[in-house]
Parts: sequence; structure tokens; C-alpha cells
Amino acid sequence: MNQPLSANRVLSGMRPTGQLHLGHYHGVLKNWVTLQEAYDCYFFVADWHALTTHYDDPSVIPNSIWDMVIDWLAAGVDSDSATLFVQSLVPEHAELHLLLSMITPLGWLERVPSYKDQQEKLKEKDLATYGFLGYPLLQSADILIYRAAQVPVGEDQVAHVELTREVARRFNHIYGRGANYEEEAEAARKKMGKKAAKQYAQLRKAYQEQGDAEALLKGQELLGAQQNISMEERERLLGYLEGSGRVILAEPQPLLTKASKMPGLDGQKMSKSYANTISLRETPEQVENKLKRMPTDTNRVRRTDPGDPQKCPVWQFHEVYSDLKTREWVQAGCTSAGIGCLECKAPVIEAVLDELKPIQARAAELEAQPEQVKRIIEAGSEKARAVARETMREVREAMSLQILG
Repeated sequence: MNQPLSANRVLSGMRPTGQLHLGHYHGVLKNWVTLQEAYDCYFFVADWHALTTHYDDPSVIPNSIWDMVIDWLAAGVDSDSATLFVQSLVPEHAELHLLLSMITPLGWLERVPSYKDQQEKLKEKDLATYGFLGYPLLQSADILIYRAAQVPVGEDQVAHVELTREVARRFNHIYGRGANYEEEAEAARKKMGKKAAKQYAQLRKAYQEQGDAEALLKGQELLGAQQNISMEERERLLGYLEGSGRVILAEPQPLLTKASKMPGLDGQKMSKSYANTISLRETPEQVENKLKRMPTDTNRVRRTDPGDPQKCPVWQFHEVYSDLKTREWVQAGCTSAGIGCLECKAPVIEAVLDELKPIQARAAELEAQPEQVKRIIEAGSEKARAVARETMREVREAMSLQILG
């Protein structure tokens, strides 16, 4: 078991798909806004990942990046609270991906659930490429290079985080022990000070000889509080404590997020591929028109026909936007034919427009200041790259790739 090296760091990314919609807002962005207040968050544009399915027409990617970042900022993601960056501006991601590909068994990639699932869903695209097969490993590199402790995912994405944990574990097993590993660990232990060094030795013995899990936790806490040792020495002592090698790449944990309840206009999941979205920057007139044209319970052919809210896509919007009193009014009015479908939609239209109004105002400001958006991305990418460089320095050293210096 490896102790995360940056226990407060969270990493999450999105492929650039252009302007975002309400599904993105409720499924991802609102969660990011909450996380940035409690964690050291790194949010990135996964533009290399976009090439796995759009390599034949990458011209759409640059504009999609800027549109998406503007929507992030407009929705409340704060560049002062979180680090925002573009994956391709940190080339160390690609280097780590390459190095990890040298040790990752092919079968690990082939068994990722989304591999065959996406091939089935995207039959019209040529996905017989290494890029598509290897994209889960690139995801692993994205996470491991920042030593992220947690990765926000839905239940359907936990397998990707587990792959990352397996890759980190394998890397540390292969490269975490140098020729003088134990001697260097003992030298680092002595730097802790007499009392702490003795306590560490006792806790290590209790865990390795007696399997005392509490001793392991206390040992990890003890190392986390040490000021007299370097990060590299702390990593070595973490591995020495656990009976493994030095912890070079930390194993992340999945941070399970609630599935978005935001439906599409037709009741399916909101998705551009289903043409059932409401974009965050659509005009009020467009939003109102789309919601008015939403399909309803097919049993309500005439205004006087009673309906069933459970069979109506509009009801799913009420579950997201309406309070209990409004939902009770809808239930009673629909089942008795006391209200018509346009009356039922009116509170939803008002609530969606109210939600979008501040987002659109902020987006308009950002659209008028492209240089500001550019500066945010450049600063965030440089900050991210500094962290990535440090990780790669240690990875290269562990793999005997530090030829000079």
C-alpha cells in the first residue's frame, strides 16, 4: 500500500468538445467548483486524448479548447483556487506515457471496460490504433505525474483509476530499489532525529513482523510530519516502512462523484451525439424555444387528457430545478389534466434561464478578453509543468536515464 505523496491534490480533466452544456455543468463543473475550495485542484484540457478519436480532423480542437475553458471560468472554476492547464503544453505527460508503456502488459489495456465499449459505440471511426488502445495509459500518466491523491470519477470510470494504481505499483516494484536501497533508507532514518528514528524503527518492525495496520498508519503520519528529510528520502522511507521499494509514483484513490441527474431534452442522457442539449451560452430565446418544444407524455394527446409525470422528460427537469411545492403542483395538475404541458414547462424555463444568466454574463466578459483567458492557461500550464518536471526527474533517475549531470 503506497501513501499518496500529495494527500490534498485532486486531478481531473475533460476532452475539448467546444461549448459545454447543462449536462457538463451539473455532472462535472459544479463538482469542480466545490472541490477547489477544499483541495489543491489541477484541472486540465485533455487535447491529446481528443486525438484518439479525432486524429483525422484536429482542426476543430483549438477553438474547442478556448470555448471549453471560457465555460469553465464562467461556471465558477477559479484560476486563483485551482490550476488550469492544457495537456499538450506539458510534454512531460507524453514522456511518462512512453516510459510507462515499456512496463505495462498489453492485457491490462485490452481489459479496460471502455476499450471494447467505445469500439462498439463509435463503429464509424477507425479506432484500430495504438493511441486508442493506449489512451487509458496516457490517463494514468496524467494522474501519476502530479502525484494526485484522488481522482473524481463516476462508478463507471473506477477501472481507469485501478489501472493507474496497478501501473504505479508495478513501476515502484521494478524501479523502487537501487543497489544501496537499505543503506540509503537507514541513512535517511537517522536524519529524522534520535526519538523519531527510534519510533520509526519500532513501527516498521510492528508492521512487517506482526502485520499491525495501525503501526503502518502511524509510521506514515510520522514521516509526513518530518522536516529534516527531503521528499526523495521520505519516499524511500515510505517504501522501506511498507517492505516495498521507494514510492516514486503514488497510487491514487478514486473520489466517487454523484452521477448527474441532468437529462437531455428527450429524456436520454444529455449529449451532443443525441442532439438533445442546452448549451451554457445559448440565448434565452433559444433555450425557451427548445424547452417549449420538449416532448411530453405521449398519452396527453389533448389538453383534457390526464398524464403521468414519470413518463414525461419534462418531469426529470422538475426533479433537478423545482422545489417540493412546484413538483406537487405538477403531479396534481398533470395527472388530473388540470394544467397543460406548456404551463408545466413554465417553471422549468424560468429556473434554467435564471441559472444560465450569471454564467452567460461572465462568459461574455471572457469572450471580450481573450488575452486574459490565454494568460490563465499559460500560467496554469507553467505551474503544472514545474510539478511534472520534478516527477520526471525522479522517474528518469530511477530508470537510469539521467545520463548527464
